[in-house]
Amino acid sequence: MKKRIKLIRQNAGLTQQEFAKRIGVSRNTIATYETSGRNPIDAIVRAMCREFNVNEEWLRTGIGEMYLDSNPDVELSKWFGQLLREDSDSLKKQLILKLSKMTDAEWKLLQKMLKSPCD
Repeated sequence: MKKRIKLIRQNAGLTQQEFAKRIGVSRNTIATYETSGRNPIDAIVRAMCREFNVNEEWLRTGIGEMYLDSNPDVELSKWFGQLLREDSDSLKKQLILKLSKMTDAEWKLLQKMLKSPCD
């Protein structure tokens, strides 16, 4: 399992510290999983699978496809989960808050602007 955990992290382009933060553990915990025979508890396995859209059977046994099929709802859900962990003054969070308060007329105007060619 240690090689598969490291592969998930590397495919995500994350350091051990960044990977650990995403699943709610310490960097040392990830280092231990990647270098020793110690396997994570079920809750951590599920967190890795959920956060990185990984097939749990593949992570545990190496059998099957590494990643699960995804859809826009799953992708948005993960993105919003990450967004909620950002500081309240982050640009992403402020932009989404502004968008959430737009009226239907404002949405139509935005749609029109996006369809117009840039000058």
